[in-house]
Amino acid sequence: QLQNKILILTICAAGIGGTFQYGYNISIINAPASYIQTFMNTTWLERTGVPLESNVVLLLWSFTVSAYPLGGLTGAVVAGPMAIMLGRKMSLLLNNVFVIIAATLSGFSRMAKSFEMIMLSRFFTGVNAGVSMNIQPMYLAESAPKKLRGAVALTSASFTALGLVLGQVVGLRELLGGEESWPFLLASNVVPALIQLTALPWLPESPRYLLIDRGDKESCISALQKLRGTSDLSAELEEMLAEQAAVKGQRAKNPWELFRNRALRWQLVSIVVLSSAMQLCGNDSMYFYAAYVFQEAGIPQDKIPYVVIGTGSCELITSVTCNVIIDYAGRRPLLLGGYIFMAGWAIVFMVALSQQTQISWMPYLSMACIFAYILSFGIGPAGVTGVLPTEVFDQMSRPAAYMICGSLLWFNLFLVGTAFPFIVKSLAHFCYIPFLVVCVCTALYVWFFLPETKGKSFLEISEEFRKRNFKTKTRGGFYKGPEEIKTTPL
Repeated sequence: QLQNKILILTICAAGIGGTFQYGYNISIINAPASYIQTFMNTTWLERTGVPLESNVVLLLWSFTVSAYPLGGLTGAVVAGPMAIMLGRKMSLLLNNVFVIIAATLSGFSRMAKSFEMIMLSRFFTGVNAGVSMNIQPMYLAESAPKKLRGAVALTSASFTALGLVLGQVVGLRELLGGEESWPFLLASNVVPALIQLTALPWLPESPRYLLIDRGDKESCISALQKLRGTSDLSAELEEMLAEQAAVKGQRAKNPWELFRNRALRWQLVSIVVLSSAMQLCGNDSMYFYAAYVFQEAGIPQDKIPYVVIGTGSCELITSVTCNVIIDYAGRRPLLLGGYIFMAGWAIVFMVALSQQTQISWMPYLSMACIFAYILSFGIGPAGVTGVLPTEVFDQMSRPAAYMICGSLLWFNLFLVGTAFPFIVKSLAHFCYIPFLVVCVCTALYVWFFLPETKGKSFLEISEEFRKRNFKTKTRGGFYKGPEEIKTTPL
């Protein structure tokens, strides 16, 4: 059916220039690391006649790597105002400007003999990823029908995983990962940007944004007709009008207002816990230090890039599987199962690492643990975490909630990337103990405090959280208060 095709095209057009870029740009920087460090040293030698010391080269490389999460944090902060003022679709389109600037800088860096251009390029690439990580799930969840909302929003995680795998493949020495071609590898992120700029303008804006934020009912109906076809829109439109009435007279909230608003307490705690856990669970450490971990596990140096592609493929397979089952299984079971399995595999992984010199088959168990850990992450936390802010916050709070989520995600990515080498140095084979603690605590939080959102309208989810947020007022013998709270239009 045409409407299904329009929805699928919307998902693909948003994803290819959106979260795909996040995964792609995380992985393409790993392959040319040694070549870029050599380029830094050679460039400095040509400028000054004095070579750089090895620790200075390492420091410059650290700045280059750190520029990405710093840019991501910047992107996460500007994403909220962009989504409110420009709309979801226009924000995604304008976001490609950052990638085009980044590709130009990195593509011409060797010709200009400037490693500073690579650092700046990574910053702009991060800004692009920060914006898309926030706005893409919001755009897709607001555009999807209720029964498919989880699956559609979860495609953001699938595109991230696809980006990781393609980045690993393109970064192979046989393709663009060689010494002569690394500037082209870093500039190759312009291709997805150009695809999005070509495809997305023809597709509809978020109907919810058009009606609730802009008050444009005609454009909303037009967008819904494109996305749903000739099917009866009255029920969905009625639900959206009810949501519009519930937030009437309100303006889009700022992040600090969410912290002060008691009616949003548990929603905020939930997204802070889950967004932090997504990075602090140790999954990205597998990608940042995969080569190191596989080397420790006894994999030959020349085979490591191919094994690393397998790790990305694991996350891709599980995120696609999660897409299929999320609207059947629900959000809570996937999150709970993911973190419980990750905790279990972290224990096995640490035991395997500690025994790998004593027992001949232990390196293979270490490898299996890495794959199992990434599979467990992909089946739940990787995708569900990005869906929840759209579902648990209303239209006026949603952009601010994504700003908080995105800021936590990028700050914790930077924190783990900086701290993990020191954790390895101090804890050696037991380096996953901090991640194990995070997984166990997050699983407990999900079990005790997070309600299921599967198949519920945004208003029904808001009502469920409202009961939790004002639970203390229902105790004792004073009964009128809760009734007043229940009937408030807020």
